[in-house]
Parts: sequence; C-alpha cells; structure tokens
Amino acid sequence: MAKTPRARRYRTLPEKVGSIVLGFESIVVFLAGLVVFGLKSLPSGIADWWGIVAGGIMLIVLLAASGTLRWTWGRVLGWVLQGVIALGAFLVPAILLITVVFGGLWAYAMIGGARVERRIADQHGTDGTA
Repeated sequence: MAKTPRARRYRTLPEKVGSIVLGFESIVVFLAGLVVFGLKSLPSGIADWWGIVAGGIMLIVLLAASGTLRWTWGRVLGWVLQGVIALGAFLVPAILLITVVFGGLWAYAMIGGARVERRIADQHGTDGTA
C-alpha cells in the first residue's frame, strides 16, 4: 500500500522572498569580502585577510538565517544582520551600496510581504495559514 505524501507546510510571502534575499545577499557579501581582501581596502591596523574571514562568516550566518524565517526571531535576526552589514560601511564605504540594495529588498520582503499576507487573510477570512 502506497503512502500518501504529507501536505507541505504553508510558507508566507515574507518567508519565501526573505529567504531569497538573504541567499543572494550571502553571495554578494562573500564576494565583497574577497574584493576587500584583494584591494586591501581595510583601514590601516586591520589585516586584509579579515575581509575573507568576515565575508565567509556572513555567508554562513546569512544562509543559516534564511532557514529561520518561519519564526519571528528569525525575521528579527534578518534585521540584525542587515544592521551588521550596514556597520561594515564604516570600515569600507563601498559596502554602503550592498546595504542600500539588499536592505531595501529585505524591508520590502518583510513589510510588503506581511501586508500582502494580511490582505489575503482578510479576503479569505482565515488567519493566513493553509
């Protein structure tokens, strides 16, 4: 007798889009770390290899955070990581571009996605879950 497949869990729009944003951001931040290392653009007194280390750590943390967006603390973690990346602009001003682009995408995913989910829930008269 064949088993019937289990129904997939409903994923909200902020969870779907947020995980995509964090996934792409992880790649860009890692590449930015490589650029920081290659251009030796860290302030004097900080070894250039820290660019690779910071980029690698952020790659792992961003990817891990993308899997936690089903919980409120995961979304808060995403906001905190956006702030950490923004703080990197104090050391390397070019990182401000990453902050603006991906921070805007993250804000849109979280705020706009939640607004769409509320609208869908109001139309269907449910709490938004399947």
